[in-house]
Amino acid sequence: MSGLGRTAGAAAAAAGPVVAVDTDDIGVPDRFGWWHDMVDHDVMPVEIRSPHAHRFQGRVESVGLPHGQVAAFDFSPMTARRSPSHIRRHDPGDHYLVLVRDGAVRLEQQRGVACLGPGGMALFSTSHPLTCDFVGGGGPHRLTLLRLPRTVLPLPGGRVDRMLAEPLPGDSGSGALLGPYLTSLPAAARTSGPAELARLGTIGVDLAGSLLAARYGDQELLPAETRRTALLARINAFIDHHLPDPALDPAAVAGHHHISVRTLHQLFRGEPESVAATIRSRRLEHCHADLTDPRLRHRTIAETALRWGFERPADFSRAFRRVYGVSPSEVRAGLR
Repeated sequence: MSGLGRTAGAAAAAAGPVVAVDTDDIGVPDRFGWWHDMVDHDVMPVEIRSPHAHRFQGRVESVGLPHGQVAAFDFSPMTARRSPSHIRRHDPGDHYLVLVRDGAVRLEQQRGVACLGPGGMALFSTSHPLTCDFVGGGGPHRLTLLRLPRTVLPLPGGRVDRMLAEPLPGDSGSGALLGPYLTSLPAAARTSGPAELARLGTIGVDLAGSLLAARYGDQELLPAETRRTALLARINAFIDHHLPDPALDPAAVAGHHHISVRTLHQLFRGEPESVAATIRSRRLEHCHADLTDPRLRHRTIAETALRWGFERPADFSRAFRRVYGVSPSEVRAGLR
């Protein structure tokens, strides 16, 4: 989908690295034909049909990444078929990881069949015939695609193809991080500079590679840097989730991930802050946000500090002043 919006004309609008495409800017009689052309040119040649063709609606938000692309689709129910003739006409040689956000999807490719509901994930390839049915009522289907060129997947192509159209675990390990990553990326990309966006793109590819390697049963297939990035992503998600716990410290983080504290510190050597500093900074950021939120004026400063893991008010105040240059009470007073 390297050229999303190329066929869209006036229907495409860019917001930084995000390109948005919407059928609302197309005349109703032309919407389905326009959508078919957009998919055919910007994703891959397919045949699509829809019982809602006469009043079809669709929207895409696409984020271009250095080694792939993430696109969020919302559209009326339809079916898609990719035949050998479509493949002969054009094969970009990509894999796509699909995340279903709403609706139900049935994928069939090679010998695999995946019936996915909200939160379900699966992989498909542009190089094999594909059947894709978006089943259910007349409401919109919502899914996100992560385009993965074969050259960026750190797994042998034959092994990847054995996992086509098979449900992938989305509730544990890398899968539990990949789903929220895909869902939130378009919004995050709008406020990201080129360097940060490149880093976000690397995280997505590494999480996908880690998920596929875990599904295949051999994490050792992954390059060391990919394993490191995926582990760091899991650690950062764990830290964010457990910030309110006063017992959260490097030892707790290392123990949960079955690594030594020394290994944990080595992982963070290339990060802006150490593990302990990262925990403290994120707690302080949440406290500052709460103290400047008029809706939380009823909460005392001590309650705010405790809510984000600071058990001793004096320690919280010192750390807060060191970072922000003012006391928590001065920040709270600024609301008046």
